Amino acid sequence: MQPAIVLGSTRATVKHESLVGMRLVVLQPIGVGDTADGPPLVALDQLGSRKGDRVMITSDGSYAREACGHDQTPARWTVIGLIDDTDS
Repeated sequence: MQPAIVLGSTRATVKHESLVGMRLVVLQPIGVGDTADGPPLVALDQLGSRKGDRVMITSDGSYAREACGHDQTPARWTVIGLIDDTDS
């Protein structure tokens, strides 16, 4: 699992059958001090995150397969949670 910031959403006119009807978002993985931790990536989002939201993501392929309901989905990254507050 890794925290990330939602940069926006994206669409694909041609996509794998497992992704039809799935919402795709562009994310920036972040590390310590909210610094970028690698390049932006595309992830499945069933939670309805919005631009600027902090989220938790996973690269667990089995979770992506479960979310899509398809055993052969090419998706790897999935939003698994919204981060409400980072102040503790």
